[in-house]
Amino acid sequence: MTADRFDHLVIGSGINGLVAAAMLAKSGARVLVIEREDRIGGCLYTSDDVTLPGFHHDVMAATFVLFMTGPAQQALGDDLAAHGMAYCNGTHPTAVLRPDGSALVLTTDRSANVAAFNARADGDGDQHARDVGGIEQDAEFLFALLGQSLWSRRIAWLLARRAWKVGLGPLKAWFGRALQPARGWLETSYDSADVQALWAPWVLHVGLTPEATYSGQMGRVIAFALEAAGAPVVKGGAGQAAEALRKVIESHGGEVRTGIEARHAIIDTGRCVGVETTNKHVLHATNVIASTSPAQLYDGLLSPQKDEPDVKSYRYGRGNFQLHFALDGPIDWTAEGLEDVALIHLADGIDSVSKSANEAERGMLPERPTICVGQPHRLDPTRCPEGKAILWLQIPDAPRTIKGDAAGSIDTTPEWTETVREAFADRVEAILSQHIRNWRKIRLKRRAYSPADLARMNVNLVGGDPYGGACTLDQFFVWRPHAGQSNYSTGVKNLYHIGASTHPGPGLGGGSGFNVAKELGA
Repeated sequence: MTADRFDHLVIGSGINGLVAAAMLAKSGARVLVIEREDRIGGCLYTSDDVTLPGFHHDVMAATFVLFMTGPAQQALGDDLAAHGMAYCNGTHPTAVLRPDGSALVLTTDRSANVAAFNARADGDGDQHARDVGGIEQDAEFLFALLGQSLWSRRIAWLLARRAWKVGLGPLKAWFGRALQPARGWLETSYDSADVQALWAPWVLHVGLTPEATYSGQMGRVIAFALEAAGAPVVKGGAGQAAEALRKVIESHGGEVRTGIEARHAIIDTGRCVGVETTNKHVLHATNVIASTSPAQLYDGLLSPQKDEPDVKSYRYGRGNFQLHFALDGPIDWTAEGLEDVALIHLADGIDSVSKSANEAERGMLPERPTICVGQPHRLDPTRCPEGKAILWLQIPDAPRTIKGDAAGSIDTTPEWTETVREAFADRVEAILSQHIRNWRKIRLKRRAYSPADLARMNVNLVGGDPYGGACTLDQFFVWRPHAGQSNYSTGVKNLYHIGASTHPGPGLGGGSGFNVAKELGA
């Protein structure tokens, strides 16, 4: 081997690229990761230059329940811990706070949740136990479908064994229920508006809406995961996870290089043998793994190849808006029991979540957006100076391109200008401040990131969409990112496509990177 020849070349250092590289390096292969930015991690980005010195903010991704409970953690957990990665968790993963001031908190104790839900409406707690218990009972089958390579003999055998075990009729009924929208699930299962409001916003975090097909099943999966594992963060910030993965790669002889952008895939008789970078450097590799958007891969690295899919028809979802606050002391919430909750949604229920998501999908600034409020300092005190506080706000229903303001009070332009961004941030802050008694006293500084800002920070966040493309059924599961793709193959031998635009989709699970690494012998 020459200095520029590798067994595996990974393009992109997001969670999936780093997981794949770490697993392959552990297997003894020679691995190189290249990253176009001057830092690694993609959405795993922690900065102390967001608000004030000493305040460490996760600018994009924050919560690691998918990783902590997934196969990548099982494969790499000991190595990551040895290189300093640690989780911080609590017993109150989520809550909802409604406009009238009422709140409902989820704990990691199922019996406590059953009692709390039954107190809101007779039978709602029992229904919750049936919902999360059903996910628990189906875990092996369900999580294989949600996490493993779908177009495979193993999945075919899994389906056949399931059909043999339960019968074709019950299997058909299972899939029918799995395709149920969250609105149908919540309205037919729970009488309490508070319980409905607790779960309705969570479907936005998997790129869906309350009316989207299979959002009900994803809601049940999220309910199970939060109750079972909490909403952990990484000590010191999400960027520490990227740093630990880098150390695992390098400790096994791999390399990670930043500031290097792949320009063209080098194809020889139908096989990818490496890439040429933007500075005309050639990197040879037996396998190339691209953690990119479909457009970057097919219109960029592979252009102009024959028989490439039409990526122009690939649709992206709503944009993401981030808002961060440095605070001068403890937060005095108007509702009781929220002090130690990891993630609080400010929402009124199914209709409010549906309305804000629909407005964003139509290009409108939502009149009353669904707001997710994180309190990372309550789990990890190292995030800010002693006695201070941090708030991490995610608004998962912002338009990528703006057509207007649903409230009619913000003068808009199609692009996210600084003026529009700050005006929308004012709207979000006004809603938040209604629920915190001492807001004016403790507020120190804020920083807002529009979908356009996020897209500039990470080229994979097309239009500020953090989910790698709309997660509707027609471009999910075996149809992600397009119907012709078989798992992670690209139609070019030895060139693989991973990332949020591929199965199992978005999130911090590292699933596609794990699957490809296993396929390549890790």
